[in-house]
Amino acid sequence: MNNIPKIPIEAWVDRLVDWMDTTFGGFFDSLSTIIEFIVNLFSNLFLLPHPLLFIAILSVLAFLIGRWPLTLFTAIGFLLIDNLGYWTETMNTLGLVITSGLISILFGIPIGIWSAYSKATHRIVFPLLDFMQTMPAFVYLLPAVTFFSLGVVPGVIASVIFAIPPTIRLTTLGIQQVSGELAEAADAFGSTSWQKLFKVELPLAMPTMMTGVNQTIMLSLSMVVIASMIGAQGIGATVYRAVTQLKIGQGFEAGLAVVILAIVLDRFTQGLFKTKKRGD
Repeated sequence: MNNIPKIPIEAWVDRLVDWMDTTFGGFFDSLSTIIEFIVNLFSNLFLLPHPLLFIAILSVLAFLIGRWPLTLFTAIGFLLIDNLGYWTETMNTLGLVITSGLISILFGIPIGIWSAYSKATHRIVFPLLDFMQTMPAFVYLLPAVTFFSLGVVPGVIASVIFAIPPTIRLTTLGIQQVSGELAEAADAFGSTSWQKLFKVELPLAMPTMMTGVNQTIMLSLSMVVIASMIGAQGIGATVYRAVTQLKIGQGFEAGLAVVILAIVLDRFTQGLFKTKKRGD
């Protein structure tokens, strides 16, 4: 067995990355500028009001979405974050998570719909999703840094690759679970493919799709510490710094801020669909 030559996968991947960097360097620079602008836009928007005003706005939204328990947790949780001195870092993290989550949703839902309608697309996309979910997240950082340098942009790209599979999978699953009789009834009433999709299939698939969106946002948030290793600012950088300096207390405080942010985002995304459903 030792006489069998090694398959040069490493060399192939390096050549592919070099070719992409040379051929699409201008595109990557433009994409980097756009993503960095969006992240900074969200971060500055969240930092614009006084923390107490922002907490009041979040509390009102929490009451509209989830009533008093979520309202109290949101207010107390973000007041604690402000008291601990991690407000700016948390808002930067929120900007990164919102950006990567929005990109994942904007691309994931159309791909999921396409995969639900096309068996060929399904056969191609789902093995790729398996690859994306099982490959260690650190591996994504290497080409991301090569294409986009250090900073928040490779963190967003790595987060999108890591977080987009649930949206695609559950969008496809939700549409496939729509009753065939309902689709046939829509056809019988003369609905076009677009009418059937937007008025029958997507509304019925929405609970499953929202589960995918929720998981995507949670996975995006789980990448903040890893993204901090390549220069992404935010609460993850504080966690990483505490780990490298063995500051257990500081690491616990920063980790607590991540937990509060994760719970609020989780409850908000879950509550949004329930609120919409009550309104319907």
